[in-house]
Amino acid sequence: MAESGRLYERAAAENAAPGPLWHLGGGLTFFAGPLDYNASHQHGAPVYLAGLHGPFGLRIGDGPWLTCRTAAIPMGVLHELDLGGNPLAVFYVEPTVAGFDALAPLLRGAEETGGALVGSAGETGLLRDLYEDRHATRWAGEALRDLLDFSGKQAARSIDPRLPRALQALREAGEEPGGAPVPVARIARAAGLSASRFQHLFTEEMGVPFRRYRAWSRMRAAIAEIVDGANFTTAAHAAGFADQAHFAHDFRRTFGAPASRSLTGIRR
Repeated sequence: MAESGRLYERAAAENAAPGPLWHLGGGLTFFAGPLDYNASHQHGAPVYLAGLHGPFGLRIGDGPWLTCRTAAIPMGVLHELDLGGNPLAVFYVEPTVAGFDALAPLLRGAEETGGALVGSAGETGLLRDLYEDRHATRWAGEALRDLLDFSGKQAARSIDPRLPRALQALREAGEEPGGAPVPVARIARAAGLSASRFQHLFTEEMGVPFRRYRAWSRMRAAIAEIVDGANFTTAAHAAGFADQAHFAHDFRRTFGAPASRSLTGIRR
């Protein structure tokens, strides 16, 4: 009887819903997992959303609540989500890799609202497979790159070549310990620009201010540390946050929900 009980427990564990899935690499960020309510928030990269088991609630800015199966949100656009505990796939593309228009072909039956695209259908099958496969961390990167290629926009964006040089300098510099940001002038020098000209050019080319993109980059760095096995405190310091509380505050502001909801029990 005891052995039967253990077998039942193992079977139940195997059939249980998988933990949250994260992938970060190659300019792509992907999350799949259950969510409840995400308060109004905005990102430093365009994002594709897909309800994996059904439609979800979406509100753009101060507009009405909508029910949709897929959506594409440009960087910097405020939005809220209501999933009621159902799983959502969230696919971000760094602006140096592709723009918002690279995500649009993933939707079907799309309508524009508040600068975003809201669809009645779209790419969900592959993303659902990633979520449901317990070993998806092994093939997520290749699958997501293929998905972006399939959208017909896999080529790097045609942006001012000085900006990639500056962003490379930002990645190499990281952030100073204790949360002090690397001076903008130091990043701008890598592009051969003054700080003011660099910030103006960045907003013009990317669609969001440099400070917002840098905050997004720091958040990605912290999440990557956690995905690799670091605890919240270690990840926060490695990414340049003053402490875990600082990271937790910024995570909630970035995603509209606490970090514990999507960064606990993640797959390795």
